[in-house]
Amino acid sequence: MIIGIPKETKSDEYRIALMPVGAELLIGDGHTVLVERGAGHGSGFDDEAYERAGATLFDTPQDLYAQADMIMTVKEPQPGAIPLMREGQLIFCYFHFAASHELTAACLERRITAVAYETLYDAAGRLPMLTPMSEVAGKMSIQEGAKYLERPLEGRGILLGGVPGVAPANVLVLGGGVVGSNAARVAAGLGANVVIMDINLDRLRYLDEINPANISTIYCDPHAVNHYAQWADLVIGAVLIPGGRAPTLITRKQISQMKTGAVVVDVCIDQGGSIETAKPTTHAEPTYIVDGVVHYCVANMPGAVGRTSTHALCNATLPYARQLASLGADGFIDQSPGHAEALNTRDGVITSAPVAQTFPDLPAV
Repeated sequence: MIIGIPKETKSDEYRIALMPVGAELLIGDGHTVLVERGAGHGSGFDDEAYERAGATLFDTPQDLYAQADMIMTVKEPQPGAIPLMREGQLIFCYFHFAASHELTAACLERRITAVAYETLYDAAGRLPMLTPMSEVAGKMSIQEGAKYLERPLEGRGILLGGVPGVAPANVLVLGGGVVGSNAARVAAGLGANVVIMDINLDRLRYLDEINPANISTIYCDPHAVNHYAQWADLVIGAVLIPGGRAPTLITRKQISQMKTGAVVVDVCIDQGGSIETAKPTTHAEPTYIVDGVVHYCVANMPGAVGRTSTHALCNATLPYARQLASLGADGFIDQSPGHAEALNTRDGVITSAPVAQTFPDLPAV
């Protein structure tokens, strides 16, 4: 199979979908790897490293897309790439279709075979290609939240961990999964008072057992969310419905009742967001203010730490990329029900139930 690795074009996206070692292994499997010049620079990989691995360098994405049977990217197809995709072409990346009717409709029109990182399950029922970026985003959410609590950035002027004689910040984490648990641990490590919410009692029991005393677990119901949103200086949105749109947990009215200068970081904005006032932002313009509350809603947070994120992502994606390239889409999805879940669109129809439920007006199987 001919595998193309174009340069990422989303704003401030510095990751690449394949490291040089991945190119070397795919070529060793008998495939051809095409890489757009400069695609690895943001992650610290120069063109020569890909050439040494045996890849062929291309000057333009147009030529690369025209020749490749399979395209690997990190982020979803951007407007400039959509016209380059052709019917039956295999696209392997994060799609997050439920967050965008426009993207979903465009991919259906192009009749691509979309295999999504974020909906592939392993034998244990985990999401192996979503997990590493969720770990990065969870840790970054506290790093960014702490920064935007600073007064020059319109925050409350609060040090997350406080100092002797001065109370630390209050942090509310909505969701006890990979993002939420990583966010809570980092916030607690800095000395904040942390409340983490979830609707899974077994998960809350586990988090209660393993975490330090400054992390409290609270069952997530509307009254509790309302109370702790007003208590919090920093709110982290970290809920996940695999393949589907994130539920709204904090309403615009509740935002208006929060402290002036409080900060919300909606990590699940790439799945539509869990805060009603959230809208996607970029690393270039990461925040905006609604009712005095600073909103940080960057849709590709891990892209800012491209070196770390590329290593973490490719460690997870490469084994599946090798399978997909060797077996093709049919052979790949026949491997297991979890592999089949990764197929989101094919032949102009939606094949993912969560995406189909989100957009009932679009054609689905």
